[in-house]
Amino acid sequence: MENTPPETPLTRLVSHGQSIWLDFIRRDFIEDGRLAAMVKEDALKGVTSNPAIFEQAIGHGAEYEEAVQALLASGSLTAGALYEALAVEDIRQACEVLRPVFDETGGRDGYVSLEVSPYLAYDAEGTLAEARRLWQRVGHPNVMIKIPATEEAIPAIEQAIAEGINVNVTLLFALGMYEKVLDAYLRGLEARVKAGLPVNHVGSVASFFVSRIDGRIDARIDRRLAAGDPEAEALKALRGQVAIANARMAYQHYLRVTESPRWKALAGKGAQTQRLLWASTSTKDKAYRDVLYVEELIGADTVNTLPPRTLEAFRDHGIPEERLAQGGESASLILAEAGRLGLDLDSVTTTLLEEGVTAFEVAFDGLLGAVAARREAVLGERLMRVSLALSGELENAVVAAGKSWSQDGKVRRIWERDASVWTGGPESRWLGWLDVVKNGRAALESYETLGREVKERGYSDVLLLAMGGSSLGPEVLEETFGRAPGGPKLHVLDSTDPQQVASFGRAIDPANTLFIVSSKSGSTLEPNILFAYFWDQAEKALGRQPGERFVAVTDPGSSLETLARDRGFAHIFHGNPEIGGRYSVLSAFGLAPAAAAGYDVRALLDSTQLMIEACDASVPPVTNPGVSLGLALGVAATSFRRDKVTFVASEKIASLGAWLEQLLAESTGKNGTGLIPIDGEPLGAPEVYGDDRMFVELRLGHEPVSPGIKALREAGHPVVTLHLEDVGQIVQAFFVFEFATAVAGSVLGINPFDQPDVEFSKVETRKLTKAYAETGHLPEETPFAQDGNLAFYADERNREALGSGSAETILKAHFDRVGKNDYIGLLAYIERNKAHIAWEQTVRTELRDRLHVATAAQFGPRFLHSTGQAYKGGPNSGVFLQVTADDAADLPIPGHAYSFGVVKAAQARGDFDVLAARGRRALRVHVVGPLHEGLDRLAQLVTDILKGA
Repeated sequence: MENTPPETPLTRLVSHGQSIWLDFIRRDFIEDGRLAAMVKEDALKGVTSNPAIFEQAIGHGAEYEEAVQALLASGSLTAGALYEALAVEDIRQACEVLRPVFDETGGRDGYVSLEVSPYLAYDAEGTLAEARRLWQRVGHPNVMIKIPATEEAIPAIEQAIAEGINVNVTLLFALGMYEKVLDAYLRGLEARVKAGLPVNHVGSVASFFVSRIDGRIDARIDRRLAAGDPEAEALKALRGQVAIANARMAYQHYLRVTESPRWKALAGKGAQTQRLLWASTSTKDKAYRDVLYVEELIGADTVNTLPPRTLEAFRDHGIPEERLAQGGESASLILAEAGRLGLDLDSVTTTLLEEGVTAFEVAFDGLLGAVAARREAVLGERLMRVSLALSGELENAVVAAGKSWSQDGKVRRIWERDASVWTGGPESRWLGWLDVVKNGRAALESYETLGREVKERGYSDVLLLAMGGSSLGPEVLEETFGRAPGGPKLHVLDSTDPQQVASFGRAIDPANTLFIVSSKSGSTLEPNILFAYFWDQAEKALGRQPGERFVAVTDPGSSLETLARDRGFAHIFHGNPEIGGRYSVLSAFGLAPAAAAGYDVRALLDSTQLMIEACDASVPPVTNPGVSLGLALGVAATSFRRDKVTFVASEKIASLGAWLEQLLAESTGKNGTGLIPIDGEPLGAPEVYGDDRMFVELRLGHEPVSPGIKALREAGHPVVTLHLEDVGQIVQAFFVFEFATAVAGSVLGINPFDQPDVEFSKVETRKLTKAYAETGHLPEETPFAQDGNLAFYADERNREALGSGSAETILKAHFDRVGKNDYIGLLAYIERNKAHIAWEQTVRTELRDRLHVATAAQFGPRFLHSTGQAYKGGPNSGVFLQVTADDAADLPIPGHAYSFGVVKAAQARGDFDVLAARGRRALRVHVVGPLHEGLDRLAQLVTDILKGA
C-alpha cells in the first residue's frame, strides 16, 4: 500500500485509462526529488519538453552555471553542442526517474520526450538524422524523440518508427494531418514486421494541440459579434467548443483504426497503439474553467500533458469523469456548424502549425542565444568580444535584419554552404575557410616540423615573397607577435619597387635565410619575379643551388608546385583551392610562415576555434559576433550610406587594418557597391567627419576607451568595437571579420568571394611588360602638363575636366571634384618606408580635415591585390591621386628582359588605365628628379590649395 498514491482528482484519472504527463523539465526539479515525488504522489507517468521549456530552464536557470563551466573546462563547444549536452543530461536523469513506470507498464508509459531541432521541421532527411543521433545519445529505452507534424516530416516519422525509435509527433492541429501521422506509424510498424523485427517495444504518441484552436476561432467569432453579424447567436454557441470537438473527432478516428483488421494484425504481434496526447491544454480564456481542456478530454487510452499550473489546478478541483468517447456525434455537429458559419478551421490549423514551428524556432533562438551568452561569460578573457554602439535608427535596422536572418535561417545556411545566401552562383565553392581549424590541425605536424627545422638550422631570417592575401596576413602576425624567442626574423616583401626590394635584400643574409614563395595560383607576377631575384641572390651567396633554403605555399597542381619540385624545395605546403586569397590567413598561407617564424601554430588554431564556435550555425544572429558585425556593416552601408569603414586601432595591433582593407575591399567592392575601408587615418574630432563613416575600434587588453572614440559615439557616429584581451586573439579577429564580410556581402547582394576587377589591372600590366620585352621600352607617354619637377598624366576625359596650367591649378581642379560622401585615394608607387608613410599621413590628414571626406593612403603595387578592387569596381565615389616617380636605382630580374622598375611602371600605368576605363576621377602626378623634393613640393601645394579653398 506504500506505493499507492493518495486519491485526488488527478490520480483518479488512472481509472479512466488516461495517463498524465508533465509538460515541464528543469535540472533542479529532477535533482531535488520533486519529479520523483510527483511520480509517487500524482501518478505522473511521463514528461514532455520543447524548445520553449528548455529556453526557460537552461536560459534562465542559475543551476546550470556549474554544468556549463564543467563542460567548457573539458573542451571547447559550440552553443548548440553545449545546449545539447545540458538537455541530454536532463533527459537522461528524468528517464532514470521514470524508468520504474516504464517497466511496470510494459513500456506503455514512463517516457521523457526530447525534440529534434525546430530548424529541421521542413527537412525530412535532417529530421531523421537528428532523431537517430538523439536516440543514440540519450541511450535510454524510455526516451521519445519529438518530431513536428509537417508534411515534409511524415517520411521521417515512418522511418524512425521502422528503426525502432520511440516518436512523439508534435504540433498536430488538423484532423487530416493526424490521419497521415497515424498511418505513418502503422507503416513503420509494418516495415518492422516485414523485416522480422519486434514491434512490442516501440512507443509513440500523437500530440494533438487543443486550446490554441479555440484562441483563434473565438477571436474570429468575437470580431464578427462586434461587427453585428446576423448569425450572432449561432456564433456565440460555438465559443469554446470547436477545439474540443476537433480533438474528439481525432479520437473517433483513433478508435476506428484500432478496430480495423490492419491494426489487429499488428496488435497480434505485440504492437502498442499510438495514443493521442492532448497538448496545449492550459486555458487561455479566463471566461472558461481553468481545467476545461483536461475535463472535456478524459478518455481511455489517452495521455494529457499538463504544465505545472494546470496540473496543480486539476489536482485541486478537477472533475475526473470520462467524457471523450460519448462526444463523437456532437463533435461532428459542432464542426459542421463551424463550417457553415465560415470559421474555416482548415486555415486556422494550417496557420497554427506554421506559427507553432516558428514559435519553437524563436524559442530555440532564444535558448541558443542564452547558452551562447553563458558560454561567453565562462570563457571570459579567452574570447575576443564584439560590441556595437549604434544610433537609434541604425540599431533598429540591424535588429530587424537580425530577425529576418533568423526567420530565413541564413546563419545555418552559410554553414550548409548554401549559395542562395548570396547570389546563387559559385559561392559554395569558396567556403573552405569555415573549416580552417579542422584542416590546420590535420596538417599540424608538418607545420611543427618546419618550425623545428628552422630553429635547428639556425636561420637568422625568413623572407616571405608574396602578394595580397598571401602577404598581408603573415605581415599582421609578424608585426603583432614580433620575433619569437630563439626564432628568426620574419620579413614580408610584397612590392616590385626596386628600392623596396633592395632594402629587403640588405636586411637579410641570403646565406642564412629561409625563403618562402607563396602564391595560390602559382602564376602571380610579383612572387614569381621576386623568387627569380632572391633565388639568384641565394645561389650567389651559397655558391650552389639553394633549393633546400626555399619553401613553397601554393594550391595543388599549380605551376609553382611544379617549379618547387624541379628546384628541390625543402617543403611544399598546399593551400585549399576552396579558400580565396584574402580568406587564407588561417590556412597554409598564414600558418606556414607563422610556423617558420617560431609562432605556436597549435595555440593559434585553438584560439581560432573559440571564435569559430562563437559564429557557429547554432548561434542566432543577436548573439553571433560574426553575424551581428556583418549586419551592422552591411545595413549601415546599404540603408544609411555609411560605407566608409574606418579602423581605429591600438598601436600593437594596428597592422590588422591593412589586412582588413583587403578583406573588405576585394570582397564587397564590386558591381558599383561595396564597403570602402579606411585604415591608418589619424583619429580626428567628430566635426572633421562626414555622415558616411562606420568606425571600427580595434582595442587591445585593458586599454581604456580613447577620448576620441567617446567623442565619436557622443556625436552619433556608429562605433563597432573588437576588444582583444591579448595579441593571441588576433586570429579570432581574422575569423570574425571573415564571417562578418560574408554576411555583409549577403546584405549588399553580391558575391563576396570573387574579385572581377583585379584581373583587369593584371591584363594591362602584362600588355605593357610584353611590349617592353619586345621593344626594349614601354610605350611612349606624354604628360598633358608639367610644372617643374611635377608632370601630370590623365586620360582624355579627366584631362578635359582638369584643364591645363600650373601644378596648383591642376591639383585644385582635381580636388574641387571631391563632393559630399566621396573619398580620396592617394596611390603612391614608391618605396613603402617610414618617411613616405609619414608623407602620406600628412597629406591625407590635411585633405580629411579641410574637405571632410575619408582618405585612403596606399602604396603600389601592393594595394592592387587589396583595395584596388573596390577602387575600380565599387561605388564611383573615389577621387584618386596616383603618385609615380623616377627610380633612383633599378634592379634587373634574372631570366627576364624587364627590370623591377619597368614592372612597377607598367603596373602603375595599367592601374591608371583601368581607373580611367571605369570612369573614375583620377590624376597621375609623376615626380621628376629627387623623390623627396617632389614629395615635399606636392605636399606644400596641397596645403596651399586647401587653405585657399
